Amino acid sequence: MSDIKKGVMTNWRWVMCAMLFFATTVNYMDRQVLSLTFKEFIQPEFGWTNSDYGTITGVFSIAYAIFCLFAGKFIDWMGTKKGYLWAIVIWSLGAVLHAGCGVATAYLSGIESIDAAQAMVAAGDLSHQSSGLYQFLTYGGASLPDWLEWLRPLQVGATAAMYFSMISVFLFLACRLVLGLGEAGNFPAAIKVTAEYFPKKDRAFATSIFNAGASVGALAAPATIPLLAKAMGWEWAFIIIGALGFIWAGIWIFVYDKPERSKHVNEAELSYINQDEAEVPKVVEEKKVKQMSFLEAFKHRQTWSFAFGKFMTDGVWWFFLFWAPAYFQDQFGIKASHSEGVALIFTLYAIVTIVSLFGGYLPKIFVEKKGMEPYSGRMLAMLLFAFFPIVALFAQPLGGIWGPWAVAIIIGIVGAAHQSWSANIFSTTGDMFPKSAVATITGIGAMAGGVGSFIINKGSGKLFDYAAGAFRFGDKEYIANADGIKEAFGIRMIPQGHENLWYEDLVNSKGCEVTQNMFTYLGQEYPLSAEGLEQAFDMKTAIGNQAADYLSIIAEQGGEMLRQPMEAFGFIGTPSGYMIIFCICAVAYLIGWSVMKLLVPRHKPVVLD
Repeated sequence: MSDIKKGVMTNWRWVMCAMLFFATTVNYMDRQVLSLTFKEFIQPEFGWTNSDYGTITGVFSIAYAIFCLFAGKFIDWMGTKKGYLWAIVIWSLGAVLHAGCGVATAYLSGIESIDAAQAMVAAGDLSHQSSGLYQFLTYGGASLPDWLEWLRPLQVGATAAMYFSMISVFLFLACRLVLGLGEAGNFPAAIKVTAEYFPKKDRAFATSIFNAGASVGALAAPATIPLLAKAMGWEWAFIIIGALGFIWAGIWIFVYDKPERSKHVNEAELSYINQDEAEVPKVVEEKKVKQMSFLEAFKHRQTWSFAFGKFMTDGVWWFFLFWAPAYFQDQFGIKASHSEGVALIFTLYAIVTIVSLFGGYLPKIFVEKKGMEPYSGRMLAMLLFAFFPIVALFAQPLGGIWGPWAVAIIIGIVGAAHQSWSANIFSTTGDMFPKSAVATITGIGAMAGGVGSFIINKGSGKLFDYAAGAFRFGDKEYIANADGIKEAFGIRMIPQGHENLWYEDLVNSKGCEVTQNMFTYLGQEYPLSAEGLEQAFDMKTAIGNQAADYLSIIAEQGGEMLRQPMEAFGFIGTPSGYMIIFCICAVAYLIGWSVMKLLVPRHKPVVLD
């Protein structure tokens, strides 16, 4: 303490809270780059289906869950400073690696693009069998196992596009695994820092502040990432956002130290930080330095309570994080890079950011002004927050009446409730477990949340494709949506009411500029319309983005329906799938809270033997 100045209490703990806030902001921006570039930029380039995207987000979630199980122990073992540093460096590297997936896919497949793959199939070109990956796997005359037969693309019919697409999926999965490995350390480390620097009564508020970084990251992402992707290419969006993590890591090295060793924390602040420990007998304090094993952790009801709460609710947040941009494009024809798309996502997360700050302060009111014990105050606050997601039931119906802004506001309310819930459920670990076990328990809870997120994200992708229906054209089966129609017939579906914006995007993708509803191609002017696109590029388009529009095109082109679009809750096709997921999100928090309360009805701290 010789280097710590005495006098008026310092406030270095809030500097630490600010660092946690910025780390969480970067964390969520890195995580959201894919969702904001998927529908508009990456899906057309690689030919992914909703199920492919669901696989990528779902596997990321389950991998993140597994890594979280060990991330907490790693942070406890490595120490907060080094552990957090390793985490952010690894996830930033994973973010940047996404940028190389396009080049790597072209090299490994021997196909330049998804359009080239489809052209090869149409021309009957078999030269693609000599791709680098195929040669490697069949070197020396080796045969492919049955489960890799899809790698033999042009010997099994028109699957060159699938071959190209699947390789890109595996490459993105590899990058998401690296991203998830690093990101798994963020919340265990941040909660550990909070437990080190804040007394129990302030932890929920401090957690709500740094946890708001998730909302701010999600807020900043739509205002920057689609514009970066449109101006510089989606690859640069991953590189630039990923680089922010390396900057944070450089600052962290110099600003963090444990409060009792920090030259920025004086005796008054240290005494404030450790006020809870003064109330605990010394013999108990000595036991707190012991580590908790995984086996011992799972013996406690408190662990299962925290884990179940995370399992039921984390998937809701991740669903909206990963699928909201795709939802607005699918349902309303609004791309993430369009000004209205940016405004919708920005508004959504602005609501989350502003409203959720109150969520961490509410239990503080219960504790300080109502005299409640911290755990009981937190559980009461969480019960109140658990009722708000019920409004998700009205998102689809009101979206059909009042448009996308009604949905954005409703999702914002659900997201704010989640972040408020999240700030408090994280803080329950500090209420019930010693500091030496907090990161471990947080990791277990994050793992449970990741499992829940895997189920909802993978399930959503499968559900949306299934709900759309399916048709056959030639000898291949397609999903009965805009992507399937483009792949089968080469017709691009243009959402009604957004025709000019979509036409402009298509023209810009060909390197042409638009001037007064006209564009120039090869020295000749064309109108910005369906006729102009067909004259200039031989590009076919059709108006519509509803199930009835798709069925009409399929019938006109001679497709055979294999499975009619699903109907549920008065909706048909993909919208019915979204309605089902919204219903699940609406009740998840009340179920989670009820089981948590059943497992731990009152405050019962765990003391290590």
